[in-house]
Amino acid sequence: MRSINLFIIALVTLLLFSASVVEAKTKPKTAVTQVKQAEPKAETPVKQLINIAYLSQEQPVPPSLSNLDPFIADKGLLGSVLAINDNNTTGQFTGQSFVLNKFIVPIDGNVVEVFNKEIVDKYQLVVSLLPAESLTKLADSAVGKSILLFDAATSDDSLRAEQCRPEVLHLLPSRAMRADALAQYMMKKRWTKWFLVVGANPEDRLFADAIKRAAKRFGSKIVAEKVWEHTADARRTVQSDVAVFSQDADDYDVLVVADEQGQFGEYLDYRTWLPRPVIGTQGLIATAWHKTHEQWGAIQIQNRFQEQAHRWMEEQDYAAYLAIRAIGEAATRTKSNELKAIKDYILSPEFALQGYKGNPLSFRPWDGQLRQPILLAAPRSLVAVAPIEGFLHPKTELDTLGVDQPESKCHYGKNNEK
Repeated sequence: MRSINLFIIALVTLLLFSASVVEAKTKPKTAVTQVKQAEPKAETPVKQLINIAYLSQEQPVPPSLSNLDPFIADKGLLGSVLAINDNNTTGQFTGQSFVLNKFIVPIDGNVVEVFNKEIVDKYQLVVSLLPAESLTKLADSAVGKSILLFDAATSDDSLRAEQCRPEVLHLLPSRAMRADALAQYMMKKRWTKWFLVVGANPEDRLFADAIKRAAKRFGSKIVAEKVWEHTADARRTVQSDVAVFSQDADDYDVLVVADEQGQFGEYLDYRTWLPRPVIGTQGLIATAWHKTHEQWGAIQIQNRFQEQAHRWMEEQDYAAYLAIRAIGEAATRTKSNELKAIKDYILSPEFALQGYKGNPLSFRPWDGQLRQPILLAAPRSLVAVAPIEGFLHPKTELDTLGVDQPESKCHYGKNNEK
């Protein structure tokens, strides 16, 4: 009897198991199939494009005073490349893409022709690494066009005065700004008597004029002025010539040299009749950028540039970098790639550009000049940063350097306020 019961239990268990297997085979698997279906991919948003043209011209190798100063053919270009990379880093988060298009004209090429054919009506934002004469011709061609030129190469005061153009913004300090920076430091040291030595080139005379203006503005006195007219090789004659040249000057605190081409200024130090420091275009110089500058995060950009370019950052590299970063800042803030929006913001009170020099940088609306601190540097040492403490201004101490709005001769911006 007991064996019959066990047989019945086993039979029932077998029947129940068979039924569950049949049910599992016939049950639809729609839930599993739905999970495995791939969802449609979202479309990648189109980035806002900001095209920037870089225009320069190859230059002949100038005569060199020393083999220690190699000729750098690509000043400005590598600063632009670094800035484009920085802009695009920000653009990943703002949905913007910055593109740099390079136009480098051969030595015997026609810059204006290239500008009119390749850039006008195609680009609205142009970084220029051209001398003053070429820049003026470009500005003439840009009249009435939707274009804004960023001058990253000149320091001419005339381009910020009688010859100023609303289509041009200037990145490098003017000669007047550089001379004022030196004058402020000399006033702090109470070195008020200057001996001015001027070279024979027209650019030297322009810098000398800026020095004279600064001396008058800050209460210093030029006790003597002489023109360096030696035409022989300075390296052969300088040991005797400098002492004789400077012997008949009255007592002075500093020797101010105006030698922008570097033809003789380096040989004045330690060779004058009186033991006096040298300032100006040699000795203690006033510059937008210098290899000795490491404050306010400057060491970071110095290292990044060296890693990319395998050389020190020059003034023109820094100016071109600032030009493209200014475009990037304006485009980011306005969320626009339109020229009017970018230009209006750049010239507005809200614009502030990080320049690794402590104070934020901005453009003067009356002449298009970039306000900025100026480095006072010896060959291997940063001596000071102007404006020097104690020189005050009702709006910003940066406007104690160069031509202020009330004295500006620039016509287009006289009524602008900032």
